[in-house]
Amino acid sequence: SILATVIQTAEPTAGGTISPSSPMGPKEVELILVKEQNGVQFTASALVTPTGQTHPSGEQRETWGKKIDFLLSVIGFAVDLANVWRFPYLCYKNGGGAFLVPYLLFMIIAGMPLFYMELALGQYNREGAAGVWKICPIFKGVGFTVILISLYVGFYYNVIIAWALFYLFSSFSGELPWVNCNNTWNSANCSDLNATLLNDSHKATPALEYFERGVLHLQDSGGIDDLGLPRWQLTSCLAVVIVVLYFSLWKGVKTSGKVVWITATMPYVVLTVLLLRGVTLPGAIDGIKAYLSVDFLRLCDAQVWIEAATQICFSLGVGFGVLIAFSSYNKFSNNCYRDAIITSSINSLTSFFSGFVIFSFLGYMSQKHNVALDKVATDGPGLVFIIYPEAIATLPGSSVWAVIFFIMLLTLGIDSAMGGMESVITGLIDEFKFLHRHRELFTLFIVVSTFLISLFCVTNGGIYVFTLLDHFAAGTSILFGVLIEAIGIAWFYGVDRFSDDIQEMIGQRPGLYWRLCWKFVSPCFLLFMVVVSFATFNPPKYGSYYFPMWANMVGWCLSISSMIMVPLYAIYKFCSLPGSFCAKLAYAITPETEHHMVERGEVRQFTVKS
Repeated sequence: SILATVIQTAEPTAGGTISPSSPMGPKEVELILVKEQNGVQFTASALVTPTGQTHPSGEQRETWGKKIDFLLSVIGFAVDLANVWRFPYLCYKNGGGAFLVPYLLFMIIAGMPLFYMELALGQYNREGAAGVWKICPIFKGVGFTVILISLYVGFYYNVIIAWALFYLFSSFSGELPWVNCNNTWNSANCSDLNATLLNDSHKATPALEYFERGVLHLQDSGGIDDLGLPRWQLTSCLAVVIVVLYFSLWKGVKTSGKVVWITATMPYVVLTVLLLRGVTLPGAIDGIKAYLSVDFLRLCDAQVWIEAATQICFSLGVGFGVLIAFSSYNKFSNNCYRDAIITSSINSLTSFFSGFVIFSFLGYMSQKHNVALDKVATDGPGLVFIIYPEAIATLPGSSVWAVIFFIMLLTLGIDSAMGGMESVITGLIDEFKFLHRHRELFTLFIVVSTFLISLFCVTNGGIYVFTLLDHFAAGTSILFGVLIEAIGIAWFYGVDRFSDDIQEMIGQRPGLYWRLCWKFVSPCFLLFMVVVSFATFNPPKYGSYYFPMWANMVGWCLSISSMIMVPLYAIYKFCSLPGSFCAKLAYAITPETEHHMVERGEVRQFTVKS
């Protein structure tokens, strides 16, 4: 027989009286089990509901199975393909080690404060990117902005993972398909003579032709107005990616928190293995020296500082609503300050570490083909789908190394894609409560919708759609979104109030440094970045192909469609509130939990006389 005794401790209510059934605050429960089986065995255990699991409002919410699940999810999201194909090239191009000066400066004054801000915002309010704005209702539009941005990014980001999967399947062969020009997709311009090839713009490497002609079938498209039908091979790979995403997300953080144990850790294992192989190659040390060479004169160039600031904005993953969504499943008392420092530091160190892996192989390629390093150094998809596979193809056991490399790309991409999807799903089911009961169906709806739109990117001319989405979906719009976020918290909700919330969670108030960054430094930094983004805008192009005017207009409409949610929702909210103009304004900028103060004529931060 099993006997259970439950003892619930009473807690004082706000008025100071004792109420055993008070809904406010956590309850301590002691469970005593007495079990009899072939004799008598006594087992007593005390179960205490952690104070960290319940918000002061008494709201219960699903939490991560383990703290490490959350950390790995954040790291897995923030550490993505750009850490491998973007940062090392920027570092090399902008003064080597000298580039770390503006990079680390912007990390400290803007990157980490914004990262910390989003983690704390989600953890305290325990809702997705839109729901957290109950703290200042007129700003809820920015929540829908970041949800839309994450959705748009999913339209093309999953395609990169599908490419990596296609390459992975192609690597299971005796000879890699991108090593010679004897294939059906090769053109007359293909040449195996790589030594002279890199100096001849009229020739193409087998690796380049495999990517553009063998995988993308770009030769069958005349441009973005001649897409053709989806390629069945890439469509199949994309479908596999979507299925993996669905079954990683359908049950919430309980399932995704387990998947990241593989997807977030595997890249570090593979990067280490590739580095150990890379440094043994001839020319590798020269490549690493070029990566780290210090040229402080480059710091006089404003473009270096702009690129460092841009890299910080995009590499940490702020502004996608993902950090807010992930932290909303934390226990209330979780130390989000420590998490912000740990995860943002790991992200930057990973970028720096991957540079050694990339440039050891680029140095090898440079020496093998007897050309300058800048002839082989590049960034973007070209690095991981053309240059790096070409380098791997020259190694003994090349198929094995190719399989290892593309498994790394898959794991780098899949958890970042999971993060973007979770931002959309959590943001919308928290805003529309009836969706909570149908999480599996809603998740299926989101991933299938994403798959259908992504089909445009796996057509013959899909690379043009991909380039257009990559250029417009999360450029200026995401900088704008984070700027509005920072203004809403620092200047309307209030840094002091926000600091009180953090103190309530972790027991210590943010220092003066963090408060100054939130109030002044980060908003100014973001405003500068938004202005620079507009001022330095260049129309997208792919190789020598320039997009027609209508395509650029479509791109701008896509970008504006997310940003316009901020003023549209503000107008809607303002018009739907009761009372005079001043009363509407008071309701719009006051946390929903304090609207009773507005009814009494009190506004927390502003004095408005009607």
